[in-house]
Amino acid sequence: MTSNRPYLLRALRDWISDNGLTPHLLVDAGVDGVRVPASAIKEGKVVLNIAARAVGQFEIDDHSVHFLARFGGVSQSVQVPMQAVLAIYAQENNQGMLFQPEGASPTDPPPAPAPEEPPKRSHLRIVK
Repeated sequence: MTSNRPYLLRALRDWISDNGLTPHLLVDAGVDGVRVPASAIKEGKVVLNIAARAVGQFEIDDHSVHFLARFGGVSQSVQVPMQAVLAIYAQENNQGMLFQPEGASPTDPPPAPAPEEPPKRSHLRIVK
């Protein structure tokens, strides 16, 4: 199956924006193909404001997020491969979603508990 990440990104950006909040992407700047200004990178990561009022020509396709944004007053092209997106969240309340690194298998859910045995009948009897 194709990655669900682009679909989730589109939906969560809409959800955050529809609630009057500011969507932000957390990006791993060390992934090949990430194009962001070096001055925006902190500790190998970059946070990008992707609100409609902050970006131009915003597009999410199956492989990347790309748009125009201003850094230090200068408009620049930004490109983020899907595998570099670590999270999308609302700046105001941190509501959003973290993503597993691409190719990493999620941890297996804990095993379901064994079904409980039906209660055993008491071995005591009432004697009158």
